[in-house]
Amino acid sequence: MSSDPAQTLSSVIDEVGKAVVGQDEVVQDCLAALLAGGHVILQGVPGVAKTLMAKALARSMDIGFRRVQFTPDLMPSDVTGNVVLDAGSGDFRFREGPVFTNLLLADELNRTPPKTQASLLEAMEERQVSVEGVAHPLPRPFMVIATQNPVEYEGTYPLPEAQLDRFILQLDVGYPSAEDERRILQMHNSGADPHDLKSLGVNSVAAAPDIEEGSRAAKTVTVSDGIVDYIQRLAAETRRTSAVALGVSPRGAAALLTVCKATAWLEGREFVTPDDVKRLLKPAWRHRLMLRPEVEMEGGSADGVLSGVAERIPVPR
Repeated sequence: MSSDPAQTLSSVIDEVGKAVVGQDEVVQDCLAALLAGGHVILQGVPGVAKTLMAKALARSMDIGFRRVQFTPDLMPSDVTGNVVLDAGSGDFRFREGPVFTNLLLADELNRTPPKTQASLLEAMEERQVSVEGVAHPLPRPFMVIATQNPVEYEGTYPLPEAQLDRFILQLDVGYPSAEDERRILQMHNSGADPHDLKSLGVNSVAAAPDIEEGSRAAKTVTVSDGIVDYIQRLAAETRRTSAVALGVSPRGAAALLTVCKATAWLEGREFVTPDDVKRLLKPAWRHRLMLRPEVEMEGGSADGVLSGVAERIPVPR
């Protein structure tokens, strides 16, 4: 491993790329979210390697990984754990649920009812789970990567605004380019097994201490007053826009700033640029906007609104 923590964590992108072709920017954004102490929604059609990406990330960083397939009959205790009677001692003890890991893949989170979705709220915000009035701290680092399918609405439960606001980024995982898709087909043609990360050569190149060190270092990245004002004006503009019923909250503005700092650090810079803000504007805010119903009916989108917001607010020199 490199003595430079930024170089060490950046090498994770190359390791994940051995299994997931053509999604380097998404992988980098997941890393930035992890360093910023946030959580991520991966949105994309089936078959674009969302689950594989999460598994490869965990393997390349040598951290704990658990996957929960969210279904309509899943109960909160299936996620958080519960108190059980120990037959040997006759005492009650807490049995940890799958949330007690470093990277939790919440697969198809919008397919489970709100009661079970809400079981993650405390874990995501406070890094602990309370059962029977007792708080149980989660391992560090801790990150939730949730996936959802953008094209199927039947049998889904849209995440409430309060929960969406706890995700620092919503990343769209699109189709690969023609060249990348050919590489994927060649991998399959050669007999590669996408479920066997070891055979694909995905190795652990970073560990939990590297993530903790990176998180501390990212906080020291400089953000000029001009950039702070720029983010504030962008957020305020989302609240004034006629197409929006609910604009970006102060937490959303802070999330954009924080993830910009982590991105700058990963790229070896000691300062945030306006380009960082413009590139991460949609991933950080697209899930935080509530559009007016008539705008949605006319085919409007959060990304379209944010493009307009970015055009109206002048970029600082």
